[in-house]
Amino acid sequence: MSTLHRLGFIGIGKMGWPMASRLHKAGLAVTVADADAAVVSRFVAGHPGALAASGPESYGGVDALILMLPTSDIVEAVLSGGKTAAALRAGTLVVDMSSSVPTRTRDLAARLADRGLRFVDAPVSGGVRGAIAGRLAILAGGEQADLDELAPVFAPLAGTVIAVGPVGSGHAAKALNNLVSAATISVTVEALRLGERFGISPAIMTEVLNSSSGRSNTSENKVAQFMTSGTFASGFALQLMAKDVGIAVDLADALGQEAQVSREVSRQWHRIAGQVTAEADHTRMYELI
Repeated sequence: MSTLHRLGFIGIGKMGWPMASRLHKAGLAVTVADADAAVVSRFVAGHPGALAASGPESYGGVDALILMLPTSDIVEAVLSGGKTAAALRAGTLVVDMSSSVPTRTRDLAARLADRGLRFVDAPVSGGVRGAIAGRLAILAGGEQADLDELAPVFAPLAGTVIAVGPVGSGHAAKALNNLVSAATISVTVEALRLGERFGISPAIMTEVLNSSSGRSNTSENKVAQFMTSGTFASGFALQLMAKDVGIAVDLADALGQEAQVSREVSRQWHRIAGQVTAEADHTRMYELI
């Protein structure tokens, strides 16, 4: 039986808002915070009973603190620089659902343990649509007892929860998953453009891919829906995908693992990420490659 009833939730952006909303609707007591105070006000207004954090002390009574933030730098700034970790009771479970750097995650978990705090890294896959529908995949790293206790918290959010391994494993798995996703986008777009130049329409080439061995999540769920349609509205930013690919390649360096294709993919995504705004959707690679 889980004892996690009172939750802090920091980061209610495109992904965090529907996740926090689903937790609230599941009957959990949620205290929210975000860098944008107006977002917090709108959330609290639309979720009766939800509370707005007024500072680190607002989390002194929570059973678990969930972080849904863009980078390791911001996660560590909130916990340490923002004095949030110091405000938590011993035994509180910190759950980083951000896409963080796995080696830094391990170091952070060790520092929090010195304060008597527990830690799980639990990044998600499935995008905004998955968050709204509660059909995310959660990739969790940490002690099994902590994951068991989190099961009722994860249930409103996810269709799949995978216990990947020890702390840091979830963030490693997320980066590696997005590396594969980015590589698939790159090669699919190149194939579509080559086919178009030869005289095969993107729609027909997509049908070919989806009926053949070139089929992928990109060809099935992104090309017609977001790329050739011109909507570019998957809900996941191009710069964030580039960041995750870079995390995966950095992990290869840290482990001394050769990753030739991965490095080429990273170079392409980082080059193009430097040419777009933070709001640009990652499916815009269709028009940018």
